[in-house]
Amino acid sequence: MRERVKRIFANIEKDLDAILIKNSTEPYIDDNFFYATGLEKGLFEGSIAILYPDESLELIVSELEEELAKKAQANIQVYKGKEDFQNILKSSISPIKTIGLNFSGILHRDARNLKEKYLDLEATVVNVAEGFEKTRQIKDELEISLIKKACSVADTAMQKIPDLLHEGMHEFELAAEIDYLMQKHGADKEAFETISSFGKNTAEPHYTHGDAQLKKGDFVLCDFGARFRKYNSDMTRTFVLGNADEQQKKMYQTVLEAQQAAFDTAKAGIKAHEVHNAAASHIDNTQFAGRFIHSTGHGLGLAVHDGGATLGPGSNIELQDNMVFTIEPGIYIPGFGGVRIEDDVVIKKDGIELLTKTSRELIEI
Repeated sequence: MRERVKRIFANIEKDLDAILIKNSTEPYIDDNFFYATGLEKGLFEGSIAILYPDESLELIVSELEEELAKKAQANIQVYKGKEDFQNILKSSISPIKTIGLNFSGILHRDARNLKEKYLDLEATVVNVAEGFEKTRQIKDELEISLIKKACSVADTAMQKIPDLLHEGMHEFELAAEIDYLMQKHGADKEAFETISSFGKNTAEPHYTHGDAQLKKGDFVLCDFGARFRKYNSDMTRTFVLGNADEQQKKMYQTVLEAQQAAFDTAKAGIKAHEVHNAAASHIDNTQFAGRFIHSTGHGLGLAVHDGGATLGPGSNIELQDNMVFTIEPGIYIPGFGGVRIEDDVVIKKDGIELLTKTSRELIEI
């Protein structure tokens, strides 16, 4: 992981003596802890990683995490209680004069305590959140391989969904089946709360699932991802139970064409908003103008929304080789239903590499 530490410091404008990553308790765990250490298991509540400009790494962990921590290439210090923790941390960081903290990932309480109790009064604290974001936007070879595995697991689950659907099925039943399939085929867990919506509920992009029952003619929208060794996938397909009507077919075909327009536009060197504009302009030149109500995509990796990058109307980020994004246009008509098609891609110099492989054609069940 030395190369990652090197890249983190390179993406921070100010000279630092060290960067400190502090975990609190779930859910206040900083993904950058796992990015910098390369650790793939464990929660590491209350643990600290200290990164140095010479690319070395120090870990302060509890006895609970000692064995897992040994998998990192780091100097490991193990504490056995609160006083022990305080003494170790004081010894490690009190000499530091300029230290970086990820303001986006640390509790205010923890940041204040570090400054008041452990650092020299003259020490300078620098916000390095942007440096972490820039670093994580571009994935290394290992990260891409783990995302590919997470995509493969999600694909396996998605391809089995048509066989599961039947009249009278509840949304929550389908969500449970999807989560089971992902874990059965190698996922550590679901990447986020699975969306399995039926009928008019598909018009709500962030609806998850409830007790609605599936009826003939309903849209079925499934949006989920697998987490594999801390890395995530995120994909969506929309089905119809029975025969799709003309409105459903037009919606689906328009979204499919919008996604292809985004695929054709995305490549290294262009601005992120250009990908969104390609998808949005296609939809807005049809009868469904104004019905695409979110960004075309987001960064993907250790977090489902990773690296602070989006394919949105206001995003001026320049796409670079080995960035990973979702591409997910949609059309939503309240009271009728919605269609979204979402895939995961790696940005390349001459286009994209498609990571999710499930057919994008409309499936009528």
